[in-house]
Amino acid sequence: MKSSEILFPTTIFTNNLLTGEGVKNDTRRLADVDTIFANQPALKEMDRQQTIYRVSSFLPVRENTSGGLFFGITTLYPGKVGDEYFITKGHYHSHVDTAEFYWGVEGEGMLILMDLERNVWAERMFPGSLHYIPGKVAHRVANTGYRNLVFSACWPSDAGHDYDSIARDGFAKRLLDMDGVPTLR
Repeated sequence: MKSSEILFPTTIFTNNLLTGEGVKNDTRRLADVDTIFANQPALKEMDRQQTIYRVSSFLPVRENTSGGLFFGITTLYPGKVGDEYFITKGHYHSHVDTAEFYWGVEGEGMLILMDLERNVWAERMFPGSLHYIPGKVAHRVANTGYRNLVFSACWPSDAGHDYDSIARDGFAKRLLDMDGVPTLR
């Protein structure tokens, strides 16, 4: 790059998607996340190819690069398995002390958090809500509304993701629709 050169970005953020250099797109279908839902009989009645959520991530540096940042945007579709809202898989960070930011873009939902002692709490998500997720806290998101929940995230590129702990042990509580009210049980 020459001094005083004006560049056009190679990664673009439009319509809740990222496009361009360094972008990775993932789709999670019900079949990909079916084990995270408690009501297996209700699940068996559903289309397992149904899309639950899409993630678009900008990864401008290699994973595990110290000092780097990643950016992502997730669209979580509305729906339920029985009384349990559609949710993301959830994870701790591999480097467990690593923090992350989430913020609401569209729709409404809940950020579900669990510490290492398995205490669980939730924060409402909505357009403009900002959520600091400290280290040593697992996190997942539920769509509690009737339209898409869109949220963004920014995390250190050396954070890593530990999905296995959640796949094995789950969260200590689930977010259920109890007479129209999202309730941790």
